[in-house]
Amino acid sequence: MHSGVELKRAISASMEAEKPMRRYGAVEETEWKAEGLGRNQLDIISMAETTMMPEEIELEMAKIQRLREVLVRRESELRFMMDDIQLCKDIMNLKQELQNLVAIPEKEKTKMQKQREDELIQKIHKLVQKRDFLVDDAEVERLR
Repeated sequence: MHSGVELKRAISASMEAEKPMRRYGAVEETEWKAEGLGRNQLDIISMAETTMMPEEIELEMAKIQRLREVLVRRESELRFMMDDIQLCKDIMNLKQELQNLVAIPEKEKTKMQKQREDELIQKIHKLVQKRDFLVDDAEVERLR
């Protein structure tokens, strides 16, 4: 699970590279520029962080985008894992029920028990196929 490491690396890299956060539209930083400007120009300036250069904004946006991509991949990976766990639980429950039926000698089984045995085998087979598909799909996602 290298994506957990990848996530930690992305978060720590963004923390190390991060300067103390400036507040967006901070009045203290824009108020002094109000002198000599008309009302419309003042409104425009007060809506933007004037102490950040466009390059800094672009770098921070790129960093956030990379972090978002890592988080989306991790979320997808965790969803696959949850589905896999649920399928495994369902398969194990059906197998346990099947084992109980198989333990009964064939001569003593009722028609209903024999039908249930067949049903269980079919359900288990479908769930195993579904899990195989899930594992293949998870592998394709991981390789992206």
